[in-house]
Amino acid sequence: MAAGGSASRRAQEVRRQERLLREQWQAAREQARRWELASEGERKVAAQLLVLVARGWRLLVDRKWPGTRTANVDMLLVGPGGVFVLDVKNWRSAPQTTGGRLSVDGEPRDEHATKLLVVTKVAESAVASLGMSPVAVQPLMVFAGRRVNAELGRIRLLGEREVGPALLSEPRRLRAESVRAIADHLERVFPKYEGSSVPQVTPSPSPSPIPWRPPAQESSDGLIDLVALRDAAIEEALRAPVEQWMTFLHPDQVALVRRNWAGPARISGPAVVALHRAAHLAQRTTGRILYVTFANNLPRVQATFLKDLAPAVADRVDFRSLHSWAQEFLQDCGVPVRLHGAKAGTAFSLAWTHQGRGSCLMEIDPAPGYWQEEIDHVIKGRGLVSFEEYATVPRRRRRASLRRPHRQAVWALYEAYEERRKERGVHDFNDVLSLALTEARLRTGQRRYASVVVDEVQDLTLVGVRLLHALVGDAPNGLLLVGDGQQAVYPGGFRMSDAGIDIRGDRGQVLRTNYRNSREILDTALAVVAEDSFEDIDGSSTSGRRDVDLTYHDGQVIRVSQPTQGEHDRALLEALQTLPPGARADAAVLCLSMRAIGHYQRLLDRAGIPVCLLEHYDGRPVDAVKLGSYRRAKGLEFKRVFLPVHDAALTNGDRPADPQVSETGRERDELARSQLFVAMTRARDVLWLGSINGPDRTRPFGDRGQSRN
Repeated sequence: MAAGGSASRRAQEVRRQERLLREQWQAAREQARRWELASEGERKVAAQLLVLVARGWRLLVDRKWPGTRTANVDMLLVGPGGVFVLDVKNWRSAPQTTGGRLSVDGEPRDEHATKLLVVTKVAESAVASLGMSPVAVQPLMVFAGRRVNAELGRIRLLGEREVGPALLSEPRRLRAESVRAIADHLERVFPKYEGSSVPQVTPSPSPSPIPWRPPAQESSDGLIDLVALRDAAIEEALRAPVEQWMTFLHPDQVALVRRNWAGPARISGPAVVALHRAAHLAQRTTGRILYVTFANNLPRVQATFLKDLAPAVADRVDFRSLHSWAQEFLQDCGVPVRLHGAKAGTAFSLAWTHQGRGSCLMEIDPAPGYWQEEIDHVIKGRGLVSFEEYATVPRRRRRASLRRPHRQAVWALYEAYEERRKERGVHDFNDVLSLALTEARLRTGQRRYASVVVDEVQDLTLVGVRLLHALVGDAPNGLLLVGDGQQAVYPGGFRMSDAGIDIRGDRGQVLRTNYRNSREILDTALAVVAEDSFEDIDGSSTSGRRDVDLTYHDGQVIRVSQPTQGEHDRALLEALQTLPPGARADAAVLCLSMRAIGHYQRLLDRAGIPVCLLEHYDGRPVDAVKLGSYRRAKGLEFKRVFLPVHDAALTNGDRPADPQVSETGRERDELARSQLFVAMTRARDVLWLGSINGPDRTRPFGDRGQSRN
């Protein structure tokens, strides 16, 4: 190839595209001139938008507002970027937006924004029947003859020349089939305005970078096949990168996202419901939305997803882990926080040495970690301040029976720990939440947020839930708790009634249809926890093998058992190395312990397989295998999940035979099974389960320690 040949071809392609756009622009101007009854401003804007029509968009102009006699909608535009409701303005001056208000030359024009939002809501209701999420409908105010690029709450303000490029840069949300079906539906809902000479604008078969296919034939009754449309949307999401799948909301869940709640509400369902709910709320209020989860990596991922999903409102949703938000809140309140995990750990070790070791607690379990969890999740996690409270409190998700002398010994251990912690002048994570709760209750009249959305709520402590409830109280649409009690991976627990949260009526929704896992994968995961009943945060008790309806049936479970650690790891490497091109971007290797994560990171590095640690993953597609712990994978999904030595933590062969110890041992086993269940259900298409059937089985990495991350 001659030097510069590649650059020459690129230049020719650029010139070809330039000629094409010029031809499309000339055709658009000519068509707009024929719209005699349209205003000059609308013709100018329409000329810009007609260029998009040649690229597969549908433009409906001068439509009647349903339910009114004379009101009209300037334009509806449907394309790969979603549905856009346009209000075209030809004002004498450029608009100003100050303090959330719209004005021109000092004169208020807020009524125009209000009208646009109302008609946008009508469009949302129209497309909701097709299963579209409301975040795919966006209001635009376009100003003829002006250069504008601003935002007014949910509304985006654009100038005549800015509107085309802005829409072309929107992320792809709809396929061509969906564009046609939705536009046809909106054409019926918003009929042509009587007396208008503006024709419906459909794509022409002229040459275009995106080929246009003629509309599909409608059925004899003229109705859209809603089931087929929904199936097409699901198939498109399944083919897309896993990041796009993680933001895909099943059509049957749209109504739940758009619902008005009279007070706090709870949904047992996936994180995607919480994400779309946050976007929906942000579009309907000028206040800020707080989106909280326990894990500190998930907020970063969800923030990335929302920027793609609803960029106009993404900056008004704060994605935070609970503890990081609480620390910042205390700092703003002027409350000093001296969080120091290592020194707090030393304080507990000293308390155990002097108070716990040798006490009657050794009869129940000699491991100090069990009693540290008792303090963290039962005493401090529930905000108990006296032994009388602790003596009778239900120890949810704790199987070991404690008689009064044992509880007295635990309380003595707790007091010894608190004394040594305070001597060192440090706080632990529970202290941060307790301090924040105190401050929040003192500032109940100072609402920082219009709404709080909590994801993976089952992993929070009671104090954490009380804190988030205190931020918004019982306001309508104020607090939404999303989570599944069967997905809990930490000891301890609570009921919403313990936090003073009332979800009577329809404010407690349990989604019994699984849209995220295949039949074979979910059945395999449920078999792990089949004998473990669990108490959900609403107080209901449910069997481990609960009834679940499935919509996705294609999936595969691969079991690999090898006699040694080395042979097991070679099988894992072979499976990863033979993935189809691009597939490793949608794959994850999940481990129970930090030592295992380090082991497999070195193994994959030596094999030349790119790795992205989950603690660094931000939701953007990356051509690397994700690697992290079961806990860090919560709220995430992958097309392929690999679980090396997945059953090592389920063995109990090295546990003492004492019946009291076996009671806490069963509790540990149940928690391990729950964590494995969570890891398994991260897989959508393929679940790879590795096992060692030789001497290395029980201690493949020299320990059985679990990750705390």
